[in-house]
Amino acid sequence: MPSETPIFELRGVHRSFKSGRQVIKVLQDVNLALQPREILCLVGESGCGKTTTGKIIAGMLPASSGEVLFEGRAVAGLKGEDFNAYRKAVQIVHQDPYASLNPTHNLYRTLSFPLFRHKLVKNNAEARARVLELLELVDLTPATDFIEKYPHQLSGGQRQRVAVARALTVNPRLIVADEPVSMVDVSIRVSLLNTLTRLQRQLGLTFVFITHDLAVARYFAWEGRIAVMYLGRVVEIGPAPEVTSNPQHPYTRALISSLPEPDPELTRSKQRLELRSQDIPSLLRIPSGCAFHPRCPFHVPGKCDVERPQLAPTPGASWAACHVTEAAAVRG
Repeated sequence: MPSETPIFELRGVHRSFKSGRQVIKVLQDVNLALQPREILCLVGESGCGKTTTGKIIAGMLPASSGEVLFEGRAVAGLKGEDFNAYRKAVQIVHQDPYASLNPTHNLYRTLSFPLFRHKLVKNNAEARARVLELLELVDLTPATDFIEKYPHQLSGGQRQRVAVARALTVNPRLIVADEPVSMVDVSIRVSLLNTLTRLQRQLGLTFVFITHDLAVARYFAWEGRIAVMYLGRVVEIGPAPEVTSNPQHPYTRALISSLPEPDPELTRSKQRLELRSQDIPSLLRIPSGCAFHPRCPFHVPGKCDVERPQLAPTPGASWAACHVTEAAAVRG
């Protein structure tokens, strides 16, 4: 990766929630560094902590412990104009386009409000011109046909494009996209992903793309990185082509083996990784040692269930938190 100062860093971040007398450890010792103009996909099953990670990056949740840095400065210490600059620089696109847009506001009002709020325009004429420009930017064309419409008059894909346009109103540098295509029709997912890719290149954006679908992550982040999460920890991280074609962590291998193939012959001949258990452990009772060991087919008794592995270089180009791959790297 380039040697630029990371635009965002998480250092040893933990996040817990209380449920009655119980403490739910959602994130444990998460370390991530995002370079400017980079795409990083967070991938994992429901409950792995990827959305919580995204919300901490977007400033919607504080970390319980650890450091959260924006351009090398602790977010917790930002005040006044510095904090406002951070909040404008980092925006989020939520998963549900039906819930994230106010049904009583037309698109002009939805997109012009942040423009006036942050004094990016001086009058209605400037606001209208900028809103039309934003609608064109997210491929809602001709923009004049959309500007007066309300959310109920749009399809799910169109609503999500409006949500992307809203995130762009304040000229952000980093966008957290939380499952942005999971609730739109399959037929238009690629079109929306292509729009996001074009915006990333055209505007020089940094993207944190959250998804449970490794195939979507592979498509969107082919020139970026993928971080695979399991029960609140990053278990593998590396370049997207490497993680998807040469997975090192058994959990990543299980995710890859479950992906459907377009070729029926490949589907029939594909070797699937058989897990010891299909049940995901509860966050209230996270297993000792490697949290994946109750499901892992390569489990080493007395090692994997006792000692927690740390992210380390693998025989491939990624880093993985696994005693088995670590041993293979040493032998190699």
